[in-house]
Amino acid sequence: MLLVVLLLFSLAFGTVFVVERETGRLAVIRNDELVKEIEGLGNLNHATLKFFKGNGYLISRDGWLSLIDPERAELVKKVKVGESTIGINFCLNFVAVANYAPKTVELLSAELKPVKSFETGSRNVGIKGKDRLLLFALMDADEVWAVDCKTQELLKRIKVGRMPFDALLIDDRYVVGFFKEDGVGIVNLKDLSYRKVSFKAGDKEVVFKIPHFGFWGIKGERAYVPAVGERKLHVINVKNFTYEGFIPLPGLPVFAVVSPDGRFLAVNYSGDMEDYLTLVDLKDEKVFITKRLGRRILHFRFTPGGRHLYLSSYFENKVKKVSVPDLVVEKEISVPTPSGVFIYGGK
Repeated sequence: MLLVVLLLFSLAFGTVFVVERETGRLAVIRNDELVKEIEGLGNLNHATLKFFKGNGYLISRDGWLSLIDPERAELVKKVKVGESTIGINFCLNFVAVANYAPKTVELLSAELKPVKSFETGSRNVGIKGKDRLLLFALMDADEVWAVDCKTQELLKRIKVGRMPFDALLIDDRYVVGFFKEDGVGIVNLKDLSYRKVSFKAGDKEVVFKIPHFGFWGIKGERAYVPAVGERKLHVINVKNFTYEGFIPLPGLPVFAVVSPDGRFLAVNYSGDMEDYLTLVDLKDEKVFITKRLGRRILHFRFTPGGRHLYLSSYFENKVKKVSVPDLVVEKEISVPTPSGVFIYGGK
């Protein structure tokens, strides 16, 4: 009976999972209390947790892929998929893993049974799945590969720009950024055709590098892109990939995340503003509020309803629940070396 009550409670209010960067554990927070820690998950520097069809999948930096039951907050299974692993995604009912080392992309079943290994001869990044298509970028070969997940066959090797690094899906387009080139490459998922796009403001070309896409905030046809080494967000129209301007910020931005209701964009910082969080009002695209909320805010996540966000204050060893839009800290939960914040269920 107690287990049933806990499960119903977690479904109603959600579960906050927080990566403990230095301990190899995943903290489990319910009703703003630390209820347990899932141990033995590997090197969790830059680890990520994704939810897919009722399961949680956590990938560690040293190649451990863990299947998590998010409702019971239990480790179901853990398998070794590489030595240095950069990301995971999903295609049909498969889990796909991009490795730096060995130079492979691994396809597994939802239960983490090996299905197929693709040897690429390169570090692999930007892995994305849609329907039966899986795409990933070969960082050292300047290519994007497209795989049919139903047949597990390589459909096409696409030559792209120099040193592709990260990617995102926008409708039926796989958009890839580069370390050694400006602009982006776009693969059309309908016919796997490729084109290169440079950003323009009117007739003038705007030059800036955007290797990271996981840090973008997207609302409708507009993307808010953290500038590299500049205190601003670039604003891009992702329908036609034109440059629409920038939003000045008080610090060097890291993550830009749009609230579920689309009203605000939250931004954290590196450097001298790493203790601060900003909300940008997307109606007028101006800074609404900036507050010091921790000591090195590594990550944050809006609740599904958008009325709160949870952030990790690394040097305080705390996770904080913060109200939106006034950014008042309502609860502090002690969690050692907190980094990535992930929320399952709730309102």
